[in-house]
Amino acid sequence: MSVKITIGCALAALLVLLMSGSRLSGQDAQAKQPQPTKKVLKTVPINYTRPDSGPEMFKSYCAACHGADGTGNGPAVVFLKTPPPNLRTMAQRNSGNFPADHVVSLLNFKSASHAHGTLEMPTWGPLFRSLDTNMANVRVYNLTNFIESIQEK
Repeated sequence: MSVKITIGCALAALLVLLMSGSRLSGQDAQAKQPQPTKKVLKTVPINYTRPDSGPEMFKSYCAACHGADGTGNGPAVVFLKTPPPNLRTMAQRNSGNFPADHVVSLLNFKSASHAHGTLEMPTWGPLFRSLDTNMANVRVYNLTNFIESIQEK
């Protein structure tokens, strides 16, 4: 009877040794690697912002893609086909002159650029289009002035 227990214990010990040996040798290392997390795009309702506050509008409507500092490193970048430009260097890329007319055109969906998508773009497009023309113009003007204010020298 003691022989059976000893053989059983020896087999169990051998099994444990074999299992731990494969782990120690790295064969199970792949199983322990963290699996990549799935990208999830979080959509939120459009928040009302003060029309006279360029910084507040930028934070609410632009920072998801362009980043809080305007350099193009926002959290939604991973979902974009084309990375957003660094808004802080617009003047540098335009011979030192801030292209205000171009920015206004982009914000009003009148530019040939499709960087901001279609009129159904989920960020600020529906908000600006839902306003009367004067209020939309006030918002576009103040947002454009804010972007101009963050230009690098």
